[in-house]
Amino acid sequence: MLTVDFSRFPIAPGDRVLDLGCGGGRHAFEVYRRGGRVVALDRNAEEIREVRRWFSAMDQAGEAPAGASAIAIEGDALSLPFPDDSFDKVIISEVMEHIPDDKGVLAEMVRVLRPGGSIAITVPRWLPEKICWALSDAYHEVEGGHIRIYKGDELVEKMREAGLTPYGQHHAHALHSPYWWIKCALGVDNDQALPVKAYHQLLVWDIVGTPVISRITRAAESALNPVIGKSFVAYATKPQARTSDAAQGLG
Repeated sequence: MLTVDFSRFPIAPGDRVLDLGCGGGRHAFEVYRRGGRVVALDRNAEEIREVRRWFSAMDQAGEAPAGASAIAIEGDALSLPFPDDSFDKVIISEVMEHIPDDKGVLAEMVRVLRPGGSIAITVPRWLPEKICWALSDAYHEVEGGHIRIYKGDELVEKMREAGLTPYGQHHAHALHSPYWWIKCALGVDNDQALPVKAYHQLLVWDIVGTPVISRITRAAESALNPVIGKSFVAYATKPQARTSDAAQGLG
């Protein structure tokens, strides 16, 4: 289930891509399939081990084209172990809402992104997230949980302040908002409640159902995304160095 729209964030063969806070690796796997040279980074050692196993399985199955590469490493988003201008693209999906120093994370992403490169950032959308918080403290008051709710304009402004130039935004995963509202209302750990199980089955059909069912669910999600999409997605580029700046650097 991808949150980043790769038609708006295209990956060219050979692109160096950082998936920051990769989690289970869903975006890193897609970058690998598209021929990128991807680095998946997360502080969770167990998830990194699992991502490595999947990269190895993809390689053995021939799922990635020639020239693509993939590694998974442990690391700290506030102190990335890479030189300046290391990557053509950076993805950070559903991570910044967990980190107190989100401006510090933005600064690190901009540092390792080459001039002219682009960034994709996804966070929970304000309204669906606000409803989840209102329904359940247990949804967010956990170790490592969500510590803030972003408004879209607020996130975009922070991207500008970090030196980026935003170029697009959208919402995603509308069908997931009601699912989380139900879970929050009935208990976030109560997966056996009938409404939760029934709605989860709908989400499974969306992913692995018949073509007819998938067309229906995806059409519904596309129509609902502007209204209740659970994720807010923003894209931006790092400006090219100005000629005068480059000249000063040479001096």
